[in-house]
Amino acid sequence: MNPKTLSLTSSFTPIHHLPHKKPISKTHKLHPGRVKPICKSQPDIDISVSVPGSQGTGAAAPTRGDIFLEKQQQIQSLVVEKKTKKIKKKELVKSVKSVTGSGGGYCCYGCGAPLQVVELDAPGYVDPDTYQLKKKHRQLKTVLCGRCRLLSHGHMVTAVGGNGGYAGGKQFVTAEELREKLTHLRHEKALIVKLVDIVDFNGSFLAHVRDLAGANPIILVVTKVDLLPKGTDFNCVGDWVVDATMRKKLNVLSVHLTSSKSLVGIAGVVSEIQKEKKGRDVYILGAANVGKSAFINAALKMLSYKDPVAAMARKYKPIQSAVPGTTVGPIQINAFLGGGKVYDTPGVHLHHRQAAVVHSQDLPALAPRSRLRGQSFTKEVVLDQWVTEKMEFDGLTGFSIFWGGLARIDILKALPETCLTFYGPKALKLHIVPTNKADEFYKKEVGVLLTPPSSGEQVPDWTGLETVRQLQIRFDDTQRPACDVAISGLGWITVEPVSQSLKELDSSLVDDAMEISLDVHVPKPVEIFVRPPLPVGKVGGEWYQYRDLTEKEEETRPKWYF
Repeated sequence: MNPKTLSLTSSFTPIHHLPHKKPISKTHKLHPGRVKPICKSQPDIDISVSVPGSQGTGAAAPTRGDIFLEKQQQIQSLVVEKKTKKIKKKELVKSVKSVTGSGGGYCCYGCGAPLQVVELDAPGYVDPDTYQLKKKHRQLKTVLCGRCRLLSHGHMVTAVGGNGGYAGGKQFVTAEELREKLTHLRHEKALIVKLVDIVDFNGSFLAHVRDLAGANPIILVVTKVDLLPKGTDFNCVGDWVVDATMRKKLNVLSVHLTSSKSLVGIAGVVSEIQKEKKGRDVYILGAANVGKSAFINAALKMLSYKDPVAAMARKYKPIQSAVPGTTVGPIQINAFLGGGKVYDTPGVHLHHRQAAVVHSQDLPALAPRSRLRGQSFTKEVVLDQWVTEKMEFDGLTGFSIFWGGLARIDILKALPETCLTFYGPKALKLHIVPTNKADEFYKKEVGVLLTPPSSGEQVPDWTGLETVRQLQIRFDDTQRPACDVAISGLGWITVEPVSQSLKELDSSLVDDAMEISLDVHVPKPVEIFVRPPLPVGKVGGEWYQYRDLTEKEEETRPKWYF
């Protein structure tokens, strides 16, 4: 039987009426210029249409039905392709999430956050395609998350809720969660390397470190000693640190004064770690922003000279930044040729430090960048600045000193020759005004002259200096400072009854007043410490007195190294 001649319009022919017994192909030619597509949704029906040539005219021209059918087929193919891509994307995200969400996944080598592909703004986020590619080539240990990439380029990305001016959210970890990651240390046999910042010694010491370290031995590393004033006698500083440490009653093996920037003292710490680790893992512990990541990088540099394993570990070292909470999970580092690992741990966030109350953009201002220089306030300074005012001067009494917008010191009672010397970051400027004008001055200049807090949206939300601590400082020697007033996360103020520049003083003045009274104003959670004066500068070595030790103290007292 001869096949039917097809018209320009569509005709439907049941498949069993066709003379061919072989399966019909998708494009079965019936006539030159004509094809017969088969509809997938209806396999038993053959749809044949006349497809005109591009130059067809007259009777060969395409009808409206032909054009409509062709467009619908193109749209349907695009829809199917788009759905296929979505399904593949969902399957990829699901497969990655199943690995990372189970706790058995890999972590970012820069911050220790578990790798994830769900929360774009959260720590550990990696593009799903990148994750799958690295997983295929078994290179997940070399992945740096998106947040770490921003931090490495100077962006201030806070990840800890309640710090840096953020209340928190689903993309944030909490300070309690970070501390919880360290509680297992007290149940393990480990060597603890505890770091403390010399510029904020009391604020960064971790008063409850025994709750984290347990009975494990501790090597105490004092960081950033290169920031101390020029001419400082480190013999005096080392003795001062050991005395302060002995009061904490910790199992301290030794004390090391170090600088990760200049590598001073790092070799001694590395040698002590290799001597004392005895097959145990080493955990680097300390408050947030105390310099743990910088110390690890410096230690790896020292080890890499002789240890190829440490040299390899330097390629994927932890990220350093001024943001508290840069490290959000333990980072395992293979640093020793003979076995044993080093762990960079999340910084312990302390609510009583200034970093917990300022906005993230102001965090760099709290970190000293260069050697500290004490700025002293004496009677002569007051006279120079307020000589045009019609008021009587009795030294510093009756004046208030603002330390940026973060602290205010009211001098209620002092000797005429009393001197207050401020040691802290240069970015925070000091201003002195009469106490009766201090409230008005602060209200007018906060965010302008008194920064941080910086001007902008954060100033209206700034709660101000809500905490006031009254200090009664007694002294019995005018030849040395009475004490230091340390403000957590900021610096310290050395209180000298008599300026060191004066050689002699009328003894009758001392007999009249053996006490200095100060009111210190700070933001609500910030703590204030009164401590023995830290001997810094050339004069520190002159007035510092070494304490006489008993034989028992000589035996139990840890040695210090520089």
